Amino acid sequence: MIKASTMSSEVDFTGVSETKLLKDIAKGNEVAFRRVYHQFYKMLLQFAFILTKNREAAEELVEDVFIKIWKNRQNAASIKNLKVYLYTATKNTCLNYLSSKANDSISKPFDAINIILTEPICPERLFIYRETFAKIKNAIESLPPRCKMIFKLIREDGLKYKEVAEILNVSPNTVDAQMTIATRRIALLVRDEFEKIPSSHLPKINRDFL
Repeated sequence: MIKASTMSSEVDFTGVSETKLLKDIAKGNEVAFRRVYHQFYKMLLQFAFILTKNREAAEELVEDVFIKIWKNRQNAASIKNLKVYLYTATKNTCLNYLSSKANDSISKPFDAINIILTEPICPERLFIYRETFAKIKNAIESLPPRCKMIFKLIREDGLKYKEVAEILNVSPNTVDAQMTIATRRIALLVRDEFEKIPSSHLPKINRDFL
């Protein structure tokens, strides 16, 4: 196994274009392959884990995706959108695994809350924050499987609506509709909790999340 490094959700090949990397991989350049691996491994592992709910299986399945890419590296240059290609390949590999295990579940609670505390807080406030954000996490957890999956890909992994549509084989309008359902349900479920807290006591929260 190639050891994955820490990475952000933004695709950054440090000045090297995606097209050039794919062409280099097609020529058998292992350095280029490792750069792609390190850039995407962590995100794909999280995605696979949500689909399979099995850490060990997720690791093996993501490894399989990259192994297949390397074995078929001569075709790498024909890939049009690397991120969509990798997510789609991971999804299909996981679904094949789940099919073999007769397991249809594809959901898993996840943490996608961006919380920044800028001042010391007393125990009372901390208790309020924990209760409030527990409500948010429960609201996310209560989303239907498709809503949760789309919400995670967009809010946590930073994919675009069009990219998610390609990965999940649905229309962009479906993605938009599911995101609307997700954000409205979350907002409705946690609104009462936020109304109980004075605005001066609230930490800075990414309001676009709600």
